[in-house]
Amino acid sequence: MAIAHFMAGSKLLFPQILRTSLLVKLILWNLIAGTNLSAQNIRPDQKPNIILILADDMGYGDASVYGHPTIQTPNIDQLAEEGQRWTNFYVAASVCTPSRAALLTGRLPIRNGMCSDKRRVFWSSSKRGLPSEEITIAEALKEVGYTTACIGKWHLGHKNPKYLPISNGFDYYYGIPYSNDMNKTQKMTKELYQNPKISYYNVPLMEGDKIIERPFEQHTATKRYTQTALKFIKENKSSPFFIFLSHSMPHVPLFASESFRGKSERGLYGDVIEEIDWSVGELIRTLQEEGLEENTLVIFTSDNGPWKMLDEHGGSAGQFRGSKGSTWEGGMRVPAIFWWKSAVKHGVIREMAATLDLFPTICSLTGAKFPKDRVMDGYDLTATLLEQEESDRDEMFFYMGRQLFAVRKGNFKLHFKTREIAGFRKYYNMEHSTPLLFNLGEDPSEQYDIAAKYPEKVKELKKLAEEHLRNIEPYDDQIAPRDGDVGTEKF
Repeated sequence: MAIAHFMAGSKLLFPQILRTSLLVKLILWNLIAGTNLSAQNIRPDQKPNIILILADDMGYGDASVYGHPTIQTPNIDQLAEEGQRWTNFYVAASVCTPSRAALLTGRLPIRNGMCSDKRRVFWSSSKRGLPSEEITIAEALKEVGYTTACIGKWHLGHKNPKYLPISNGFDYYYGIPYSNDMNKTQKMTKELYQNPKISYYNVPLMEGDKIIERPFEQHTATKRYTQTALKFIKENKSSPFFIFLSHSMPHVPLFASESFRGKSERGLYGDVIEEIDWSVGELIRTLQEEGLEENTLVIFTSDNGPWKMLDEHGGSAGQFRGSKGSTWEGGMRVPAIFWWKSAVKHGVIREMAATLDLFPTICSLTGAKFPKDRVMDGYDLTATLLEQEESDRDEMFFYMGRQLFAVRKGNFKLHFKTREIAGFRKYYNMEHSTPLLFNLGEDPSEQYDIAAKYPEKVKELKKLAEEHLRNIEPYDDQIAPRDGDVGTEKF
């Protein structure tokens, strides 16, 4: 059993977390299982640093450790070798804003207001922003003494300073307030997306709540985000810190710095991924140089699947069907690696988990207060990370905006609706009078509908979905202009 777990819907629980100090937990596990933790590595009064690296639109199959044949990611691969690589890890939405909101709050987007309305069930953006009553990971960590930074893409509100990172738990912010293809200066075609220029996008670079550059020179985005993160580590190494390093790529338009352009056999997309991999290597090297590697948890994942409609400028979901903007596995199953030199028990984890689980897990590891005044949708992964115990998550609910499209329990996944690409930036929904059923253990590519063969499973999953929906109270002010719209943004 996990040290603590958190459930939503009909199984909602708010258990008291039985906390001993992190040092005691880890030393006990060291004595039992022989990890490389020693009392010299962590002081009794020291909480672990947290670095959460989020790629934008990076597919499950875009790192060499996840099977890509031509993109080289030695630093990400090394994280996986020394830490845990998860193979059944999900996001809560297959587009940017709702996915990020769920990650930072531990709540489904339909609960926190950052999902699309009935008119636009696909596109989600930040016309207003993350409601002030939501509690972010950063806010929880600040209450227990952490210094916090958001570096890179935000996309959870920008029109009013109250929606920016510095008003949502982050002491420091350096990055862009929304996707790197917003505030277009002209009507974009597929060809222009694939041959981008800086002048096509009037995207601002911000520090705090001030614009410091416009348009943002995106060729240097990954490099400058990384340099900023390294500086933050060095300046805050004497106390626990949390860095949310939120890359703005490989979301299109794709840009790479001069030292990486033309480097990858995979073309420009590969150049971008390999520069992100370089960034990972720089972070780990700096942690080692500063003596922080034994007491820092690094998490690497993506906000959703690849944007396949842009051909070679989009990534790979590996063997999974679908892509960004769909509830097929390719849209919502993402790479996930957890690395903590002194604590995480390395291996390949085939258990189910989601970005929703990061909030409770981080609370458990740091002693931060877990919210008890609202429905939370995450599970604590601590026991799986430290001991490779079985994950408590056994179900996943797949939303498009306010609509439940699919549900998974164990290896079985039932689709009530599906979404398909109809052309450049065009999609269509299919509602299935008889839902589609797949066994993801035997058929991870979702190719063979077995609903007729297993009617009892269809009935079981329908009931699970109905129970879940009975316990959903949608946020009463759902907001969502089209992701990437040119509007009259303050910025």
